[in-house]
Amino acid sequence: MLQKSRREFIRDSARGAGGMMAGAVALPNAVSTKIQSPNDRINIGVIGCGGRGRYLARFFIEQGAQVTCLCDLHQQRIEEVWTFIAELQKQKPKYTQDMQQVFQAKDVDAVVIALPDHWHALATIRACAAGKDVYVEKPHAHNILESRKMVEAKKKYNRIVQVGTQNRSAPYNHAALEYVRSGVLGDIFLVKVYNLKPGEPFYFGDPGTPPPVFDWDRWLGPASDRPYHQDIFRNFGWHQFWDFSGGDLADDAAHQIDLAVMLMQVNVSPGTVSCSGGRLAHKGDDSQVPDLQIVNYDFKDFVMVLEHANYPRYMQKTTATIRRNDEFPYWTQNATRIELYGSELLMIVGRHGGGWISMTSGGKIVDKMYGRPSDEAHVADFLDCVRIRKQPHADVEIIHTSCCMLHMANIAYRVGNRKLYYDSVDGLFDDASANKLLGREYRQGYEL
Repeated sequence: MLQKSRREFIRDSARGAGGMMAGAVALPNAVSTKIQSPNDRINIGVIGCGGRGRYLARFFIEQGAQVTCLCDLHQQRIEEVWTFIAELQKQKPKYTQDMQQVFQAKDVDAVVIALPDHWHALATIRACAAGKDVYVEKPHAHNILESRKMVEAKKKYNRIVQVGTQNRSAPYNHAALEYVRSGVLGDIFLVKVYNLKPGEPFYFGDPGTPPPVFDWDRWLGPASDRPYHQDIFRNFGWHQFWDFSGGDLADDAAHQIDLAVMLMQVNVSPGTVSCSGGRLAHKGDDSQVPDLQIVNYDFKDFVMVLEHANYPRYMQKTTATIRRNDEFPYWTQNATRIELYGSELLMIVGRHGGGWISMTSGGKIVDKMYGRPSDEAHVADFLDCVRIRKQPHADVEIIHTSCCMLHMANIAYRVGNRKLYYDSVDGLFDDASANKLLGREYRQGYEL
């Protein structure tokens, strides 16, 4: 028997989320979202000045921090970030192409790591060892072993490490979590996670020439040695190769998988994983990663299914207009949604501001809540945690489970689309070939 009626729950959740039923934005359990004085201002070093790095630099300044250092191997990108943030900050940051200078800088309290995936773990661990707190983009690790080492580094050096899975700071998602906890949906035995997006084949063109004063060897870092190619360096071409990432499944599906893990209150990896799929729609191109994967995860009391694709052009991520207004996506063709099948109700949740609904028979909507993106809230949470030394919403140890699930899916595919059993305590599969993919080989000078 529920202690609250459904109507009472929705009323209280809307109030607790700052009136999200009406579209207002508030931070759950926030201490403050602005720094009160220059003495309390946190100095940030941004490592990786591509598209995501520049927006994070802006978000941090808007939340009261100061960017004191910009680091990238591509000098032009550093200049572009400064142009992007100059209207918000008077003091020009220092420029460097060497991240170690950022770690050693006395005027840097915390670092933002917005590098390609294969650099996330090394940069995070080095930053922790240097006494810096870290905001690292998702997926925070290139493989399962790296995620474990990052958790160990956070603990060893007593650092704050926030992963850029912003859904964990969204008020509407916290309300969704309370809705699930209330029992209104009934018993949940099936969860479906979607990452069904448009995509194109990937072909190598002209290798091109590196940008001026660009160190390709350092960009490769721990990855295998290969000649420079502009189609890898730019436009996320590195997403197409195992050396650098886990494909779009590990990149974009990271948000939906982690939100599903949060809503189901999971803190242990599933016991089994199986995968079907391959490079089906874009056969014969130069990519290594599959464009279709159907993944099954077996937990103790429920099954989670991840459907990932990079070809259906009619699927669409939640638009910016929907994210910023009191609107819902057209759920059937929403590319990045989550469905929770309870014994009483079906709940559909959108990421990054898509909101959520619960439904009963005949398409009748029982309850609903609009959403808003949570980049600013996620950054504010990190800054608060740096000040008062509390655990952030997306602490790397919390996100370890969902990160492992992404890599488990790819490992099951890479060993021949087989079902694998996984021991989350020992961190091992029941298959020797799968265990070889838990980590990677590191080039000399870039060891973990």
